[in-house]
Amino acid sequence: MSTVHSIRWMAFTALLAALLASGLSASGNNSADPTGNSQEEEGFVPLFNGQNLQGWVNVNCHPDTFYVKNGEIITTGQPTGFLRTERMYENFILEVEWMHVNKKEIANSGIFVWGDPLPAVGTPYTRGIEVQVLINYPKVDWATNHGDVFAIHGAKCVPDRPHPRGYMRCLPSEERVKGGGEWNHYRIIAKDGAIKLHVNGKEVSGVSQCVPRKGYLALESEGAECHFKNIRIKELPSSQPKAEEVAQSWQGHVSIFNGLTLEGWKAEAGTWKTSGGRLVAQGNAPLASGKEYGPCELLFDWRLPAAAKQRQWQIDVAGNKTTLSVPATGKPDAWRRETLRSSAAGLIIFHPIPGLEIMNVFLRPLDK
Repeated sequence: MSTVHSIRWMAFTALLAALLASGLSASGNNSADPTGNSQEEEGFVPLFNGQNLQGWVNVNCHPDTFYVKNGEIITTGQPTGFLRTERMYENFILEVEWMHVNKKEIANSGIFVWGDPLPAVGTPYTRGIEVQVLINYPKVDWATNHGDVFAIHGAKCVPDRPHPRGYMRCLPSEERVKGGGEWNHYRIIAKDGAIKLHVNGKEVSGVSQCVPRKGYLALESEGAECHFKNIRIKELPSSQPKAEEVAQSWQGHVSIFNGLTLEGWKAEAGTWKTSGGRLVAQGNAPLASGKEYGPCELLFDWRLPAAAKQRQWQIDVAGNKTTLSVPATGKPDAWRRETLRSSAAGLIIFHPIPGLEIMNVFLRPLDK
């Protein structure tokens, strides 16, 4: 080979090596995320530190319902309830990976957007917009397993496509969710009261004109084990929502009933039971808190059996006894929310009639 040809060949191979290196580097930046979303996108911060639940609040579940293992937030699914962020968010891009473990049985969970800090009346769920996390549900015309987005418990929204039954629920444009034991990626773009959901790299669902459009984010526990990881968020500039467009703010209430057991409460054996996240009276025997509370505010929901002949019962909040009644024209089995206060210290004691149900029991200390 001549000297000139040798020099040209060396130059060619050097250029080819540089191009290959550049191409591998560029493809490497994108291959880290199989969904096609670049991990190098600026502005994202972790919403979950991978080690503990710092920054999150267990609202109405047992202390063991949500836990961290191997860099994942795992919910047992029992009882139904939610784990929310400590603060509110308005406009943002949220990314999260999730996996159900059930291969055949229905497995349900969800991500709540713009929710209130406490459950809505008579339900373990918040008011807000839910992004469904569901697999193995039978085929029906009103819901899917592939990323429905919908309003729950008093929230409002307009689906991007009309729902076949007129619900405030957007059904996805195509089926992209993987089954049990496989990881799915959600990218939730929430801006100015509109939400767009990307499932495994492609937009499939959306809603707009949401109320609230600023509030807490939450992970849902609903009957099945579900895993969440790589939760990160990028906040976007505020559009200054009106007061009526903002979720309620947390006022210091914490749960004193874990939704599963009578731990922290005292009653004669067999006189009270727990069922579906509720305290249920089996007779007239009282149920008392296991400890005294100082000046406090107690918030809880209650209802009586539909056929109840007796329509009133009593509660003692730290020495302040109150009689609660179903209005003359009211339905005994309709859920009602009570907020009672006491300036003294003492036990919380429910004096029931048979069949009384109580849920969402929260307490807020008051200044002395």
